[in-house]
Amino acid sequence: MEILFALMAGLLYGCGLYLLLRRSIVKVVVGLILLGNGTNLLIFTAGGLIRGRPPLVPPDATSVSPPYADPLPQALILTAIVISFGVLVFAVALVYRTYRALSTDDLDALITTDRLGEVPEAAHAPMIPAVVASETNREEG
Repeated sequence: MEILFALMAGLLYGCGLYLLLRRSIVKVVVGLILLGNGTNLLIFTAGGLIRGRPPLVPPDATSVSPPYADPLPQALILTAIVISFGVLVFAVALVYRTYRALSTDDLDALITTDRLGEVPEAAHAPMIPAVVASETNREEG
């Protein structure tokens, strides 16, 4: 089972690195997701797959009797999942904002944003114009 998990982590790393080298920024974000999941699987596999009880001390004992599952990899993976989800949401927001401003997801076309004054006027428009319009109508009438 550990070999299968190691192969799966390697496959996720390979696909993630392949997608990171693409020109589309959406594929780069998907590559980051695959790399994060591959890392979680690698940590889980490195922690050892032991089928056992949770590491809880019974009320009448002073220590945990083996076999018990190691809680450290699970805690690390849980933390990594939360952090990677936050980074993913931030990256998706950046991709959306970039696509809205420049109407492209090609990384080579984004070189023009390095120079000031070349951002089109659409980039400065409100992101949700329908909500803004309805709020102004509510205030007037």
